[in-house]
Amino acid sequence: MLGFGELDCKRQDQTFPLLVMGQDVSRETTRRFHKTISLERKWRWSVDVIARALNALLMIAIPIVLGWYLARKFGVRWKLYLIGAVTFVAAQVLHIPFNQFVLLPWLESLGITGAGQGIGLVVFGLIVGLSAGVFEETARYISYRTWAKEARTWEQGLMFGAGHGGIEAILLGVLAFIAFVQIMAMQGVDLSTVIPAEQLDLAEAQIDAYWALPWFGAMLGAVERGFAICIQLLLSLLVLQAILRKNMLWFVLAILWHMFVNAVAVVGLVTWGIYWVEALVGVMACVSLGGIFYLRGKMPHPSEEEVMGNPEGGFAIESARVPDEITNEHLDESRYSDDG
Repeated sequence: MLGFGELDCKRQDQTFPLLVMGQDVSRETTRRFHKTISLERKWRWSVDVIARALNALLMIAIPIVLGWYLARKFGVRWKLYLIGAVTFVAAQVLHIPFNQFVLLPWLESLGITGAGQGIGLVVFGLIVGLSAGVFEETARYISYRTWAKEARTWEQGLMFGAGHGGIEAILLGVLAFIAFVQIMAMQGVDLSTVIPAEQLDLAEAQIDAYWALPWFGAMLGAVERGFAICIQLLLSLLVLQAILRKNMLWFVLAILWHMFVNAVAVVGLVTWGIYWVEALVGVMACVSLGGIFYLRGKMPHPSEEEVMGNPEGGFAIESARVPDEITNEHLDESRYSDDG
């Protein structure tokens, strides 16, 4: 039974009566109402599609634009960006198998999983975060010591970090765009004709979950990558500090900050949900930005040994050997030399 001003509309494609003040509304008004609903749904659909495509493209574009800005602003070379990118990939080649075949089975045997609650979840987040910190920061340290010896300034450390965090964002962006294209291609397609029956329910659930997020939720991937790059920049500078200052406490600090950030993300996602955890990651990104600018004026100069052994880094300026005492004889020799 309809009350005052209520709409009896069970499905859009069915004819239904509208009662306003107890009076039947004309068929023309009903048609207009249907059209309004249709336009609103099309608008929401368009926004959802644009947001998901834009999210993937921004994840790819943000780190590339950052690298371009650093190269243009500070004159640092793209080579360091590529070294940072390869360093991240190399770390994951070891990190992912270690987690999958060693760390996670061990934690599961102890009854510690990411699906738990309370102290167990916190321990899980800290251990998984520590694993990420050890592998990635060690890879950074090795790269700085070997094929990125030229990275010895604040600007060069940023370029290395932009590549390290940037390649992660680019890879995730490519995967997000591939998923977007695949799901768009399935629109209007009978899934039972393209997906095996035993996987049909899972595929439908994944598609429903993909479209369940509102447009602003779909954009969180790009926002999160921006936050993560800020954190990666600071981590690269902290490891560089360990080398320049010859103090491994900076290296340990980088591992601990990496562990803390990952642990907060793991615990927060399970406990508070995606929006709160992104807010927390955003706060940690702001703290990282503060650390980045704090270190700008506190980067120690590279040692003489590092300078002389690094002909490509912009520091290899070998000063001419000047005699301890300049005599008249030296002046006469230089005056009548062939170059004079």
